Amino acid sequence: MLIESQELPPIGTNAFALIDTDLKQCIIIDAPAEAYEWATGVAQKHGCTIEALILTHGHWDHILDGYQFAAAGIPTYGHQDDAEMFASPSKMASYAMPGLEFQPVPINHWVRAGEVLQLLNTQMEIRHVPGHCPGNILIYVESESAAFVGDVIFAGSVGRYDLPGGDFAVLERSIKTQVYSLPDATTIYPGHGPSTSVVQEKTENPFVQA
Repeated sequence: MLIESQELPPIGTNAFALIDTDLKQCIIIDAPAEAYEWATGVAQKHGCTIEALILTHGHWDHILDGYQFAAAGIPTYGHQDDAEMFASPSKMASYAMPGLEFQPVPINHWVRAGEVLQLLNTQMEIRHVPGHCPGNILIYVESESAAFVGDVIFAGSVGRYDLPGGDFAVLERSIKTQVYSLPDATTIYPGHGPSTSVVQEKTENPFVQA
């Protein structure tokens, strides 16, 4: 499986593509602005179809292009605890960049903690990691030693907890129980910034100690 990423506007949010070149299929994780154009370019480059969009959480910068995937008939996955943000993203305008246009993102599949998705003939475990926002999820792909974590943790930092629905105590518990419990060698792919690893954050993250 190939993993490609792209930092997208307006605030440097990462989108990811997981690509199975044998199946000629891919899935996309998160949909910042321009994500649909990027994702269709990735699909064209590899001669694959986009089978799903998984949204790690409902904050505006991760879902701006979500409606385009839905309009193309691509199944979209998200967590019920962020349902209001997916349905009414304009409510986030007070803490988003000015001048943006928001479109509701229809969710076809509400994921649950502990659910194992079968996509690209691969098991993808869903872990619920609230604290940055109520519905942040982590997608753990054991076969690739990869975890896509949204904004719960970054390289040397953690997600904001001062936005509506944020709570540091909840965030800390999510990181300790759901992120740091992954194998040490697991690569962490966050919603912003570079990738890191579980062992690096357990030993070096100044905000949450293992």
